Amino acid sequence: MAGWIVGAGPVLLYPSASDDALGGEKWGAGPTAVLLRQDHGWTYTTKTATTFGVNTESTYDWENEQWTVPVNVFVTQLLKLGPLPISLSLDGRDYAERPIGGPDWGLRFAITFLFPR
Repeated sequence: MAGWIVGAGPVLLYPSASDDALGGEKWGAGPTAVLLRQDHGWTYTTKTATTFGVNTESTYDWENEQWTVPVNVFVTQLLKLGPLPISLSLDGRDYAERPIGGPDWGLRFAITFLFPR
């Protein structure tokens, strides 16, 4: 699949909110995947391997028939931990659609370990 980026892995949610209103108080786990082709992309990467972007991670609650649609704006920095490249990301999010009583906004920090061929 020349020109395509394919990835998959687990998502783990840790209940780390400092207040009940800031988190779901539950552990979570599930799959995540990406399939991306970027010829003349919209992603902007600087000479220091910093990337800026926008995405969404929409979910649907089948029991309550409710969408959750956060719009994420992020900055990502590529670094090396010894010989292993890692990606650090800081995201800010605003909810275009959310359940009643759901959050208005959010922040996320992520570490992604990369295993290039």
